Amino acid sequence: MEHVVELKNVTKNFKGFSVENMDLQVKKGFVTGFIGANGAGKSTTIKMIMNLLKPDAGEVKVFGLDFKTHEKEIKERIGFVYDSNVFYEGMNLKDIKRVVGPAYKQWDDHLFYQYVEQFELPLNKSLKKFSKGMQMKASLAVALSHRAELIIMDEPTAGLDPIFRRELLDLLQEIMIDRNRTIFFSTHITTDLERVADYIAFINKGELLFNQSMLDVADNYALVKGSVELLDRDTEKSLLHVHRASTGFEALTDNIQAVKSMFGDSVVIERASMEDIMYYMKGGMQHV
Repeated sequence: MEHVVELKNVTKNFKGFSVENMDLQVKKGFVTGFIGANGAGKSTTIKMIMNLLKPDAGEVKVFGLDFKTHEKEIKERIGFVYDSNVFYEGMNLKDIKRVVGPAYKQWDDHLFYQYVEQFELPLNKSLKKFSKGMQMKASLAVALSHRAELIIMDEPTAGLDPIFRRELLDLLQEIMIDRNRTIFFSTHITTDLERVADYIAFINKGELLFNQSMLDVADNYALVKGSVELLDRDTEKSLLHVHRASTGFEALTDNIQAVKSMFGDSVVIERASMEDIMYYMKGGMQHV
């Protein structure tokens, strides 16, 4: 099984917003970053992957299975890490183990205590007294303790301080060493994904604009800077979303070789960060 998650022609309509005809695949054994501005459709997509929302059209499969006939089996194999506490706030971690553990066939008490110790979490302190970072770590400990094969993280680093965010990213790299797990990581903090992601899926206004490996993104996308006089109908064919200023133009390209052939040494080509790509592609994939 190459893909842990497959969405085929998935559509979900709301008043004033929709996810349209989405085709998304999440490769087994890798970290896929799911990026987009707030309100782009990330949480809606995740809820459909979790079967918390039903698509109006299309097909959602997880582990090659359909929720209609295999919901319990699928959810046994998923761990969900949200950006805030999803457990009853009056509970402590011992309470959570006692309540949550029996719900999973693969639950491992030894693993649970191992992660609690590794994450430096207090067992007897109520979750309402946990910091946001500690709450996120508690969710991750629970997900890992029932040996989840797919870990879905919805904005887990939002609101965390830079030191803890880096600590979390190091943890994710550690748990991915054996490649038996798959992580689907939704965020609008693109610098986090540049450290840990193998693949990037970019959603904008409900439309999936691309799903590529980080290597392909680095090879294909770049910022192009030059004099406005260089721009005309032909040269702009190799550019996406040009920004003009009195000092010159800056544009995004998804075809570096075409830019080199078109402009030669008359422009400057620089690496595009994921933030650059998001900024320039907010309007879609159309050429200017």
